[in-house]
Amino acid sequence: MKKILVACGNGVATSTVAGIKIREACENAGIPVEITQCKLMEVESKADNFDLVVTTGVFGGKVNTPVISGITFLTGVGVDKTIQEIMDKLNN
Repeated sequence: MKKILVACGNGVATSTVAGIKIREACENAGIPVEITQCKLMEVESKADNFDLVVTTGVFGGKVNTPVISGITFLTGVGVDKTIQEIMDKLNN
């Protein structure tokens, strides 16, 4: 099971939207995932426990875990490309 940390400003609204879309894409691809939401300011302290971090806001911190920008989940522009990037990272 892959563990994904989805972060937004307050750890509630936009991370929920992104998390649902990521979960659906992973289910369709047959990839079991566990998604956890958090605030952007919590990413640095939590990232090491996850396989991937997806942020829906600007993240300037330093972590060892791969980070993907998920702003496309909010704008609707480029979502397919972001989903493909997530799938590529999870399949490595």
